[in-house]
This record gives sequence, structure tokens and C-alpha cells, in this order.
Amino acid sequence: MITVAIVDDEPLIRAGIAALIDAHPDLSVVGQAADGDEAAALVQRTRPDVMLMDLRMTRLSGIEAARAVCAADPAPPVLMLTTFDGDPDVLDALRAGASGYVLKRNPDQLPAAIRHVHAGEVWLDPAVAGHVLAALAAQPRPGLPDALVGLLTAREREVLALLADGLSNHEMAQRLFVGVGTIKTHMSRILFKTGCRDRAQATALAFTSGLVTAS
Repeated sequence: MITVAIVDDEPLIRAGIAALIDAHPDLSVVGQAADGDEAAALVQRTRPDVMLMDLRMTRLSGIEAARAVCAADPAPPVLMLTTFDGDPDVLDALRAGASGYVLKRNPDQLPAAIRHVHAGEVWLDPAVAGHVLAALAAQPRPGLPDALVGLLTAREREVLALLADGLSNHEMAQRLFVGVGTIKTHMSRILFKTGCRDRAQATALAFTSGLVTAS
């Protein structure tokens, strides 16, 4: 059973999403909140496997709320919900630690998206993916390794540095006092954001960017 928490400031949207999720026997909604400033407390109270987060809310934006959730422990993968496929904040939310995006007009994608991010993968609605790739392609090319590492959150850079030091997922989890699943989620985000094919390429990036140095 994959447990899910929902953060959205529209009660009807929350209710609709909850009903859709609960219709699947392997998914269960364990908590809801009406604004981003309640997200971190909701995670601590309900310990969901996945969090669904509206991008635009009245008191605290989905980006800031996602950043707070992803920096916490436990840090469930965060799926952002947005109305517009051309939303300029998509890339910023991914930089904040979100594991994917789903358009509200495509609710049928939610069950698959939840399962994917729970498995440590990244999910991008096809309508959003083109905008994300275009934004990444527009990144300045000089100093590319530094720019790629700059896309990572502080915790993701910490995980990348430990990877470059040769630690396994289990060893990283022990070092950072988090679960192995949390480390897998961070690794998935690192590979997606940097475009690295695998852990070996990510390790090379850590050295070429200067994040770590050979001793």
C-alpha cells in the first residue's frame, strides 16, 4: 500500500484527487492540508510515502513548501500539481526537490505518477516535459559541471559528495540518519536533474564540478 498526502488550497480539487486515489486498492490517502505552510507538519503527522503538492497556493507557494518537505526527514517524494503546461515555475520546483509534475487536467496520470515516484523514479507529464527540457537546454554552457551541480538542493549535493566518496545507499543512509528509500529518491533526482546516465557518471560530475576533490 502506497500512502499519499495531498496539499491543495481548493477543497473540491482535494476531494476529487482523494476519491481518485482511494479508488485504487494499492493507494491510500492518509492526510490533507489546505496550504503550503501546513505541508511539513502534515508529513510529520502522517508519514506519507508520496506527497501531492499544488504549485500555486495563497500563503506559501508549492515551491517553498516542496523545499521544506524535501529537506525534512522523512522526505517523501513530492509530485507537483499545476494547471498550466507552460508554467515558468516548473524548473524551480524541480530544483527545490520535487520528483515530478502532473497537470490537473490529466488526473488519470496520477496513479501511475504516484507509483513511479514512490519507486524512486521521476515523472513528468508529457505536456510539461518539453518546457523542462527547453529550459535545461537554455542553461549557460560555460562551466557546465558547476551549473548542473547548481541545480541540486543542498541535501542532493551532500548525497552526491558521499556517492563520490564511494559510499553505498545503505552507508549514506546511516551517515545522514535517513532511510535507504530517502537516499534512493535523492539519487533519482540527482540523475534526472544533471542528465547523468548512472552513478558512475554522477561520480565523475562530482569531481569535475569541484564538489569533491581527489585526496
